[in-house]
Amino acid sequence: MDDRPRNLRAMLAESKDTSELMVDLAYAAVYFGDPDMAEEVGELEDKLTELVRDMRGVCVLAARSPKESEAMSSVLQVVSAIERIGNDAVDVARVVTHKLGIPAQLLVDLAMAQEVSHRVLVSEGSHMANRPVSAMELPVATGMRIMAIRRHRDWIIDVDGDVVITPGDALFLRGSPDGITRLRELAAAPPWAAAQPAEDTVVTDLDRAVDVLVEMKNLSEAAVGLAYSALVLGDATLASEVHHLEDRLDEMKDRLELWVLRAAADNLDPSPLRGLLHLAEAAEDIGDQAQQMVRLVEDKDDVHPVLGLALGESDDVVMEVPVAKGSTCDGVTLSDLRLGIEPGFGVLAIRRGGAYLYRPRGHVRLHAGDELIASGPDEGRAMLAELCGWRLVEDEDTGEYELLPA
Repeated sequence: MDDRPRNLRAMLAESKDTSELMVDLAYAAVYFGDPDMAEEVGELEDKLTELVRDMRGVCVLAARSPKESEAMSSVLQVVSAIERIGNDAVDVARVVTHKLGIPAQLLVDLAMAQEVSHRVLVSEGSHMANRPVSAMELPVATGMRIMAIRRHRDWIIDVDGDVVITPGDALFLRGSPDGITRLRELAAAPPWAAAQPAEDTVVTDLDRAVDVLVEMKNLSEAAVGLAYSALVLGDATLASEVHHLEDRLDEMKDRLELWVLRAAADNLDPSPLRGLLHLAEAAEDIGDQAQQMVRLVEDKDDVHPVLGLALGESDDVVMEVPVAKGSTCDGVTLSDLRLGIEPGFGVLAIRRGGAYLYRPRGHVRLHAGDELIASGPDEGRAMLAELCGWRLVEDEDTGEYELLPA
């Protein structure tokens, strides 16, 4: 029986989630050096290809007039960008499947990122075993969200609250690295230690190249998140910021190539350097696809309503929340707030005085008037609003949310 989504809205939401899962799994495969995980990215590509084919077919059938064809062209543009992001994820995974090699410094930098991908095997008798996902409230308890579950050779991609975790399940999660210790305790998994930096503090050209690559990875993911936000909110300012991010990614790729070439002159093993170049190419193209999506908003093209509906109802929700004076967030650093733990939201950007701070680090202190653009689980939406000094109220007729002073 075909269990694929049966309408365009559902297929768009699933294709977005699938492409994002592919990117997460691909980088996790690089981090863990896991060829099996990298191969799974290829299997997900097959699923994404089927979704893309079906969506294109629906768009063609739905375009019965010139006006409808214009609106559907916006859907096709987003579909193509999502497909390319999935292809870029496969390219990232090729670093593992084709043994292109990466330097050890990259693993250290990836472990220190604000958001990381992690996997854990659920043991018999653990707190997680034989319990539904909703009962564990992992985004609140650990700051990590389940992206997928591998059960034997089968995958569960659409992980809702009713899914029961069974012993032997391999969970693939994404979120704050601060929650990894607690996560592994809940799964009764062995302790795990992230890669640690070497004691040698001398900064080499290779170190600089790795730093640029990790920043490219973060910015490309932020660009995609902001692009979806721009489409959902119809925000031309956000769209222009995505364009700015893509320009920065181009410049960073040029810098990375320079550092890699200089590192090669130091008689280093060239194999890991090849992997760096490959990853940089994929990160830069992910930024390109984010830019392609927001052109619809920048050029004031007709954006089909299904895009806002579908992208707004996928696994993560995107919120724009201003920080109210005297609220819990006012004057507090992100690391102290631990938003990734509770309510499980990651901050994509902070709008402050007409400018944006992308993927802000933990030392950044919030102030009244700042506007957070954050993504996370739907169940954490009200808590994030409350921390910022607002009460979230849903309109019973339209289903839309409104922020009222707390």
